[in-house]
Amino acid sequence: MGISGQIDGIVAARLKLIEMLASAANQAQKDGKLAAVTLPEAALERPQNADHGDYASSFPLKLARTARANPMAIAAELVKIMQPDCQIADITAAAPGFINFTLKTNWLTAQVNSILAAGPTYGNSQKGQGSSLQLEFVSANPTGPLHVGNGRGAILGSALAAVFTAAGYRVEQEYYVNDAGNQVMTFFRSLYARYQQSLNVDVPMPADGYQGAYMVDLAKEIVAEQGDRFLKMPEAEALKELGQIGLLKMLAWIRKDLEMLRVKFDVWFSEESLYKSGLFEQVSAMLRQSGFVTEREGATWFVSTALGDDKDNVIIRGDGTPTYFASDIAYHYDKFVLRKFDKVIDIWGADHQGHVSRMKAVVSSLGMEPERLEVLLYQLVTLCRGNEIVRLSKRSGDMITLREVVEEVGADACRFFFLSRSADSQMDFDLELAKKQSQDNPVYYVQYAHARISSILNLAVEKDIDYQNGDVSLLTSEPELALIRKLLRLSEVIEMIVDTSEPHHLTYYAQDLANVFHSFYKLCRVVTDDAAVTCARLKLVEATRIVLSRTLGLMGITSPEKM
Repeated sequence: MGISGQIDGIVAARLKLIEMLASAANQAQKDGKLAAVTLPEAALERPQNADHGDYASSFPLKLARTARANPMAIAAELVKIMQPDCQIADITAAAPGFINFTLKTNWLTAQVNSILAAGPTYGNSQKGQGSSLQLEFVSANPTGPLHVGNGRGAILGSALAAVFTAAGYRVEQEYYVNDAGNQVMTFFRSLYARYQQSLNVDVPMPADGYQGAYMVDLAKEIVAEQGDRFLKMPEAEALKELGQIGLLKMLAWIRKDLEMLRVKFDVWFSEESLYKSGLFEQVSAMLRQSGFVTEREGATWFVSTALGDDKDNVIIRGDGTPTYFASDIAYHYDKFVLRKFDKVIDIWGADHQGHVSRMKAVVSSLGMEPERLEVLLYQLVTLCRGNEIVRLSKRSGDMITLREVVEEVGADACRFFFLSRSADSQMDFDLELAKKQSQDNPVYYVQYAHARISSILNLAVEKDIDYQNGDVSLLTSEPELALIRKLLRLSEVIEMIVDTSEPHHLTYYAQDLANVFHSFYKLCRVVTDDAAVTCARLKLVEATRIVLSRTLGLMGITSPEKM
């Protein structure tokens, strides 16, 4: 009943109010009370002051300029036309030109039963209508362990996947494995050097090699498994075979890191497959025929300027090696043309900002609307302990890996903290705060609310209270209604995230909901001597558990019953 329940609930109520606004404006024009101008889109927002009602609209303000009328006069005229009904208690005009809507108390309380009926699907919608969405994220080079920044991208993608799925999209999560190109060859040479050194062969590390301690550990692991057999091979053969073993081990390490963070991918896509399959050559020939690929200055270029970019971009260097951009052209052809995704979201680090416009140009060159590709960029993460910035790993003396952070603070704290800021904001990750078991730690505060709810419901079971037929119309006090109103926000938060691709709103909502529940708990005793009130409040508490658990679940965070 999740989806149908929502259509009958707050989503339907909001849509109805929007329709009422548009209909009233049309009627005012027919009656000659409003100039016959093009009407702006009717929209609603939540008032900052709860005394102003459940919803507000600035529709009269938007209309005032083109209609050449006073916005308050427009608001008053529209309010005259619109009439309260079974859902709406009051419609009022407010300066300087707003229309405020207040929902009826008995309608609000009835939504508690809708939440209970929907259960774990509460908040779902069919906004996506089954459209296919590919989310590609992390995609770090398999040349080393994941770092904290990769973790931020991982959680952004994972949370978005959950939200878009809840909104009726068919979502596929993909990791693009950069297993071709110069960096992979550098990894192979670095590993070969460390392998030889582990067998007491005196060879230098490549000047541009991967110097991290993990390379030494990786080489020793391979020596333990394979012995010295690669020393007996021609260097080119040893490089390739040893390198492939190392690459698979690094990918296994990365998978483990992500599993610890509760991030799973549906597809691991190999960059090298684009070349082995001949797809890159096929796409290049097609774009050359269309005039988007040309040769000059000893290199092959994608003519990005023909599609509005500020410069052309090399796809094949003078030495014949392809650039990352070359791979991305074929890769996005595979996404849009071969696999036919309706929408693609790529999540990249902020250092890839210059790559966005040319990828949009590629999508255009393939005959697609560039809006079908969305690129989210996330900023750096700074680790700290209180006021002290942490730069190096205590374990290895070099970079701090994502795994070390997850092991120290846990997956729940990592996921919440990584989501707690918008992707385009730099963030400080306080390791000490993430471990605190106090209200100062936001994830602890939210999870504690769920644990408290579980304790109340367990008490009801111990006292053998059957509240299934509780009368929710008894929930009329301000703390009770404030909690109901907050519960009904979940579907709006989901829609907002789908519209903006900003999953940090989940953390804000979770904290707000926990705060309102804690306030309700202090002001309204749940299990009382009044059996009817007890049953009604237990229903409200269970509805809160459903919504809070759902919110935590969308973030990939557990809902503990005890803390």
